[in-house]
Amino acid sequence: MYVRLSSTAPLLALGLLSACQMTKPAAQTPAASAPTTTPTAAAPASAAPLYQSAAFTLYSDHLTQGAHTTRAASRTQLTSDYKSPANAFQSPEVRFKFSLNGKDNEMQPGQDHVFIALPKAGSGAGGAPLETPVITFGHQYKDPATIPANTYLAPNTPLRIRLDMRPVLAAFQKAGFYQLYNDQKLYKDDFKHVFVAGNTTPLSWDFDNLINKPQLELKDPDGDGIYEATVVLNAHSDEKTTAADWHQTRDLSRFPQYSSPDPLPDALYNLALEEGAGAVEADGTFRTGKDWAGVWTRDISYSIILTQAILQPEVAKTSLLRKVKNGRIIQDTGTGGAYPCSTDRQVWAAAAWEIYKVTGEESWLKQVYPIIKKSIEEDEQNAYDSATGLVRGESSFLDWREQTYPKWMQPVDIYQSENLGTNAVHYRANLVLAQMAVKLDEPEVAAHHRLLAEKIRAGINRYLWLPDANTYGQYRYGRVHPILSPRAEALGAALSVLFGIADAGRAATVLAHTPVMDYGIPCIYPQIPGIPPYHNNAVWPFVQSYWGLAAAQTGNETAFLASLAAVYRPAALFLTNKENFVASNGDFAGTQVNSSNMLWSLSGSLGLVYKGLFGMQFEPDRLVFQPFVPQTMQGTRRLTNFKYRNAVLDIKLIGFGHTIKSITLDGQPLPDAAVPAMLSGPHELRITLDNQAPAPATINQVAHHVSPMTPAVTYAASRLTWAPVEGATAYQVLRNGQFAARATQPAFDVPAPTTYTEYQVLAIDKEGFESFASEPLPIDADKFRQQTELADRASKSALPYQGATGLGFIEISPTRHKTLTFQVQAPAAGRYALDFRYANGNGPINTSNKCAFRTLRDASGKLLGTAVFPQRGVDEWSDWGFSNPFLVQLAKGSQTLTLNYEPANENMNGEVNQAMLDLVRLTRVE
Repeated sequence: MYVRLSSTAPLLALGLLSACQMTKPAAQTPAASAPTTTPTAAAPASAAPLYQSAAFTLYSDHLTQGAHTTRAASRTQLTSDYKSPANAFQSPEVRFKFSLNGKDNEMQPGQDHVFIALPKAGSGAGGAPLETPVITFGHQYKDPATIPANTYLAPNTPLRIRLDMRPVLAAFQKAGFYQLYNDQKLYKDDFKHVFVAGNTTPLSWDFDNLINKPQLELKDPDGDGIYEATVVLNAHSDEKTTAADWHQTRDLSRFPQYSSPDPLPDALYNLALEEGAGAVEADGTFRTGKDWAGVWTRDISYSIILTQAILQPEVAKTSLLRKVKNGRIIQDTGTGGAYPCSTDRQVWAAAAWEIYKVTGEESWLKQVYPIIKKSIEEDEQNAYDSATGLVRGESSFLDWREQTYPKWMQPVDIYQSENLGTNAVHYRANLVLAQMAVKLDEPEVAAHHRLLAEKIRAGINRYLWLPDANTYGQYRYGRVHPILSPRAEALGAALSVLFGIADAGRAATVLAHTPVMDYGIPCIYPQIPGIPPYHNNAVWPFVQSYWGLAAAQTGNETAFLASLAAVYRPAALFLTNKENFVASNGDFAGTQVNSSNMLWSLSGSLGLVYKGLFGMQFEPDRLVFQPFVPQTMQGTRRLTNFKYRNAVLDIKLIGFGHTIKSITLDGQPLPDAAVPAMLSGPHELRITLDNQAPAPATINQVAHHVSPMTPAVTYAASRLTWAPVEGATAYQVLRNGQFAARATQPAFDVPAPTTYTEYQVLAIDKEGFESFASEPLPIDADKFRQQTELADRASKSALPYQGATGLGFIEISPTRHKTLTFQVQAPAAGRYALDFRYANGNGPINTSNKCAFRTLRDASGKLLGTAVFPQRGVDEWSDWGFSNPFLVQLAKGSQTLTLNYEPANENMNGEVNQAMLDLVRLTRVE
């Protein structure tokens, strides 16, 4: 199951390197206090660009993209004429679905209602809203109208959407529940809201966040069962513009001052520096972004690693400590009630270590060490997979479920997945803890966590490597038989290189083969169909910066220069460091959420200067330089007032290349290009590069591509069937996670199973790209299963929730059934999957912190794993699902097991850790 990637090709910029060399003007040092506005002459028309692609061109003092231009009037002033084209050419085809309680539960994925939002006879006159027919819930409507050529959605188009909910309401009255298309039962008492989701703003496909958009809720004020809402499409208020001018207004003299032969990158440095200086709250913590108040664990940690440990270490320390509770790192966001569905909080450890390497403060080391140790010990029990050596949990930072996962994956499936980026973070955290333990004279701790780190590294390289694609895959996913998603995941790939997970040869291969697009490296590739840009079809500048640093580390000039340009372009055009932008068109409009002044974006821009161009590598006892200056950016650049512990450095970097010809400190040769940590006072550092371009290296430049829709597979009469998938030319059938057959028709005959068997289907398009695999479909599974009603083994709950089987259900909480002992009967010795049917209505699928989980042990006390019961909806206590399956080896006969609430099972809420348990299910899988 491998994606066929496009052939590699160097950027156009490299073709200009030898033929179009520029004579660089002498470097200028900006004033140390008040900003200047000295005009800079425009570059001559014949000047070679620093970088050029099919999408945009970066020059020394300006940038062009189509008809738009940004110019550096000086190193402290920028002008831009950029205006988003997002509203100019919108299609009038509106695709939408209805949603009960903010879930994608009306029709199969790929089935949408379609309405052509153009005036029709008798409607739309005089500003009256267009109106859909009354659409019955669950019955697809397709507008028969056609769209004339060169016809677009008019500005401020009101659309009245009408929904017939009477069949649903009638089912509530008759049976007490409505049977959804996916066989889930929505009980009357759990019915709260009706929303509309769709493709045209203000509609959105982000089902999880519909609850936060009251204008998308349909109401039935007259009680006739017809729900309605009116939305305004292509509203003028949605038209996206940016500032036309930026000039530095803040005194930045306390920070390092940067100058180079290129006024535009210099101005962007000052823009990032100014935004970062203003991103400090009154309480001494960082603000995450203009539209994101407060401190977020992963945001602040990635920002600190990139730059903020260098620039504002005290604010960085205060911010990190704000994300500690009960002596452990907080997992503040994630799916299904956060931890342990999401486990990337350990990036905090890497950030804390970065602060120590920069400052050398032993007191800080001693303060953070027990926090990291306790947090990893919890994760080791709750999330580490002893079979693979990998760590379970959601993709690091890619925490909007449908943006990076197939829709069938529930929060518990996300917990069970093993992701590249999250595992890279845990690898680094364990190494950090081991290094801290050595310094604090705890050799046994150091040895244990070095071993854990090596197991993670080995697991990544064994289970997540795609040999045909020469890069890493996205994550392992599934249930009893996991498979590897071949999508590329940019942050994980970058961290695998930067953290040393990939050896030197493999690192170079990753840089050469991971897909990149004209505007930068997308978070994932290819894109997921029907999902709007945010993580899907988006470039995040901070991820691009990590990719750029990985490129510098491997000596890939093509990738490094492209990364610099991909970070500079949006900041120059938008005159702020945006959170993200659309990968396919480079525009900031169109992503689901976007903030200006984004801390990790601006930190990435600065980090490319400090750790990329100047090549700074902080170690506990020294600062090592390994500069990398692309040939088109050759010349002399200076970094003055750079504070390193007790020293203040004036750094001059001359020439281009990746190899140091000479390096001196105060005129004397500097051994190993390393500034010692004990240095104090002002010093001059001079670095001359050898003016030799590194060996040619390519990148995998690809076009925007959307993978096929995930098939929805059913089974009946010894036959798998699924609806034809648009764009698919073939289908791949998997049996128990392995290739079984290739089909050209949407059906496949399967034999009666003699053992437990799961099937999945992938759609493949003409270019060889795969869809996600369909939800694992067990065949005749009841033959291999048995169930134990838990209400028979413990006190039954009196709560009035519906949908349980048998006698009812039991409640688990920090005070009820803290230890639950039960027996299962293994009919024969073998390998079994064990899971629990549960309900958790303490919060929505996408936010909050009330995921319930418990430790499962056998009669001897041996740890079997952690049972995770994520949130399934606000007050939706009659929505039942299954926990993660435990794969355990059992002897024949009765087995006594215990489900315990242990100290490591404390969730991020700390008080509410509650679920209802219906039954335990035992399935013989081998």
